[in-house]
Amino acid sequence: MNETKPEKQIDYVELPMSDLNATKAFYQAVFGWRFEDYGPGYISFFDGRVGGGFTTETQPPASGILLVIYTRDLSALQKAIRDAGGNIVKDTFSFPGGRRFHFTDPNGNELAAWSDV
Repeated sequence: MNETKPEKQIDYVELPMSDLNATKAFYQAVFGWRFEDYGPGYISFFDGRVGGGFTTETQPPASGILLVIYTRDLSALQKAIRDAGGNIVKDTFSFPGGRRFHFTDPNGNELAAWSDV
């Protein structure tokens, strides 16, 4: 038993991908994530706090779990996403506690970004 790991907290997330190089380029350019290759169909990432992976073994779902990423500057992040080949699929909207928008990565995975400022 590893007592240094937080108990009952999200430890790893896995997303589908179709293009390893496009996936790495997008998330590196937009978020600065680091990657480790584990063969032609799997890469792991680390964002500085949470780790995860991308796999070619599953296809992006039509809908499913929504990963939400915090940012202080929604406009700058939207520009970075577009510049890296992503698409804004739901424009910025307000909700109690802040604002957010939704985007897709080069694989069609939908994510969101939010800010409280």
